Amino acid sequence: MIRKLLVGFVLVLVICLAAYLRFHHSKRALDVAYVGNHQVILWTTSAQIREPLGTVNYGDRVDVLGRFQEQVQVHTADGRTGWITQGDLLSADLWQKAQDLESKVTRLPVEAHGHTRVLSNLHVEPGRDTPRIRQVNKMTPVDLFQRQPMDVPAAPPAAGDKEAAAAPADAKKEDWWLVRAHMPDQTTVSGWVLGRFIDLDVPAPLPDYASSAGVHIATWFELNRVTDASGNAKPQYLLLGTRGSEGQPCDFTLIRVYTWGKQGARYETAFVDSELCGKLPVKITQAPLPVSDVTFAFEDWSKGTSEQRIYRMHQTVVRRVRQTGLGLGKKHGAHK
Repeated sequence: MIRKLLVGFVLVLVICLAAYLRFHHSKRALDVAYVGNHQVILWTTSAQIREPLGTVNYGDRVDVLGRFQEQVQVHTADGRTGWITQGDLLSADLWQKAQDLESKVTRLPVEAHGHTRVLSNLHVEPGRDTPRIRQVNKMTPVDLFQRQPMDVPAAPPAAGDKEAAAAPADAKKEDWWLVRAHMPDQTTVSGWVLGRFIDLDVPAPLPDYASSAGVHIATWFELNRVTDASGNAKPQYLLLGTRGSEGQPCDFTLIRVYTWGKQGARYETAFVDSELCGKLPVKITQAPLPVSDVTFAFEDWSKGTSEQRIYRMHQTVVRRVRQTGLGLGKKHGAHK
């Protein structure tokens, strides 16, 4: 009797162990991924008839248990198992690149502020064919850091058009910007976005002045402030821009300084320079009070090599300074 009980007990243990190992094997993670969109629904099954289990948020780590077509079975950190679409996940490698990009922008000066004009994708690198980090809604505030011109992917020739296929493609270029997007949940996400998807938050009346001069605004900076006839502080601006189409090799090809005229009670163009090929960032230094002089400088590539251009504004007079050793200070944007 005791022997039969022992045999039965061992048999039960073997069955339980086999069931555990089978269950454990079926739940073993195939990979690790991260949620790539805000509040993604976790579903009970990959079938069309299904129920929501809840939501997972951007950046949540999940274990990948299986895949079926475009659906992925995942296990969350809080113990839920469900299905989400492949497009809502970032691989561990892509997530790490996104975090590296986030760390990079914390060390860069902000060159402009703006907002997305349409639903926009943030990419890990500039270019339409690069992996997407996250999609952001229209009117999302963004900080701009770096610009990069990229080739526009050529459209494939029509079927049977051998002449078009053999002809060299015109290399059109477009602007891409490295940005930091401010999300509604108070978090930030950084990535590269197509420049034409961004509207700059340029203060009035600079857009009207630039439009009348045929200038496309690249960025702008507040140099200092003066007092108007009513005692109110009026900012004075440095505007950087280009003419022509996007995708130019220079970040900007002209600069304009707008100062406040007390007698006319309006902004006036105090300085213009257009013989340059400027590169961001711009370094701005304000002299200690009571002196209100401002110095700004940037790299100029108009001669094919890097040359530092330096300008100094005294009151409403701006002149180019052709000497070094002025102690320009750290790189920074005036938008911070």
